[in-house]
Amino acid sequence: MTTAADRRTSKRERTLAALIEHGLDLFERQGYEATTVAQIARAAGVTEMTFFRYFPAKEHLLLDDPYDPQLSAAVADQPRDLPPFLRAARGIREAWRALPEPETPIIRRRVRIIARTPALRGAMWRTTGNTERALAGQLVADGASPEVARVAAASVLAALVAGLYLWADDERVTLADAIERALDVIETRA
Repeated sequence: MTTAADRRTSKRERTLAALIEHGLDLFERQGYEATTVAQIARAAGVTEMTFFRYFPAKEHLLLDDPYDPQLSAAVADQPRDLPPFLRAARGIREAWRALPEPETPIIRRRVRIIARTPALRGAMWRTTGNTERALAGQLVADGASPEVARVAAASVLAALVAGLYLWADDERVTLADAIERALDVIETRA
């Protein structure tokens, strides 16, 4: 038996999917800056107010980073005798190996739009700043100095973002491979 809660959940999921799909279509067709929230809402068949119930701002339709807890935990699981830079790089590597490859092209489309839009690249770095603070905090909690921890976290995340951008532009590459290659560049230099 379908309950009212099930119907609300499924309607919410359908609305979210419609906002994302129409938003991505409009961003790809006319550019991020030229696309308005009103256009996205209209294309999805909802009001602007509904859009803002799902996303606090237009950029949030693209910027979603649910992986911070997994990344921090993976860094914490690395041997404490490794230098902070290697702990961060190997932790990130282990976290990404444990995550499934994205099943839909939506994530690749999101990253591709971000990579090609200067304003969104800046927003991506602001979002990555939260991850950087989380990783640096974990490294400090495990004994690294704050300065070393911040540099280690920032360096590894720069490689991770570069790998994401490369993956977004090359349909033949898996996300796991792109991240592995990006981390190989910096880890072999440590």
